[in-house]
Amino acid sequence: MNDYCAAIDFGTNTARLLIAERVPAGIIPIRVEREIVRLGGGFTDECGLSAEAWERGLACLQRFSEVIATFGVKAVRASATSAVRDAVNGCLFVEEVLRRTGINLVVIDGDEEARLTLKGVLSALDYPQDKLVVLDVGGGSTEFTVSVHGTPVFIKSMPIGVVRLTEGFRSIIEMTERVQTVVDQLEEDLSIAGVDVSGAFELVGTAGTATTIAAIKLEMVDYDYRKVNNFTVARSDINEIFQRLSPLTPRELLSVKGLEKGREDLIIAGLVIITSVMDRFGLERLKVSDFGLLEGLALSGGELA
Repeated sequence: MNDYCAAIDFGTNTARLLIAERVPAGIIPIRVEREIVRLGGGFTDECGLSAEAWERGLACLQRFSEVIATFGVKAVRASATSAVRDAVNGCLFVEEVLRRTGINLVVIDGDEEARLTLKGVLSALDYPQDKLVVLDVGGGSTEFTVSVHGTPVFIKSMPIGVVRLTEGFRSIIEMTERVQTVVDQLEEDLSIAGVDVSGAFELVGTAGTATTIAAIKLEMVDYDYRKVNNFTVARSDINEIFQRLSPLTPRELLSVKGLEKGREDLIIAGLVIITSVMDRFGLERLKVSDFGLLEGLALSGGELA
């Protein structure tokens, strides 16, 4: 009998489902589903998740639960991140998800998100370096993890994400100023911790912005994670993409090969975050990982805290 497990990464912008078979060496993906839900769309501090985002999220998780049922999976690990953990109605949403879908959606903090993401990233790197910086640009937050010999030595969950920036600021200049302020604090925190990420550290980017950069560079019409995973992009190429895309309207961006519908108004914010981090710490290359939190959930087993 196959030993199947399921993992759900329910993010601020994208929801992903993985059905995998457990094997001694790790996991073998059997089926992957993804949907841009935009759970953080219309988010406010006063009300939390908007009514529209709430319904989109429930509909997505209902569909995921039906897929899980067809495989007869009993072991399901489902996490919710920034949008749900920051929402005043987040607990109510989690309760309704369980009632309507049977999925126990566990809200994890930024540190746990970073640790699980690192586990997923490390499982699929072709030539992992001893010293890594893993940058996970999400919809509501961005996790910055420094890893030495596979162990996290510094984690920072930053309150900047592509949905939060896009909906909160009107221009690239305003977004850049906000990101620079947060990166200033990151640099100070690294200094206090005695961590220097210059020199021998390799930058690995995971999640939608990083994979979209790779897909645009590859001019992909149909996304293929096998080509994206471990693809390396130079800082100069990322700058070229940024300069090419920044004058375009969201409608015009839809015609860019490699840019998935649903990300057309978010990619600029993601590029601002990635280029700001690369420039601040002198990182000249970005290795892209298609693996991350989702795979880390599946690999870790057991119950979420």
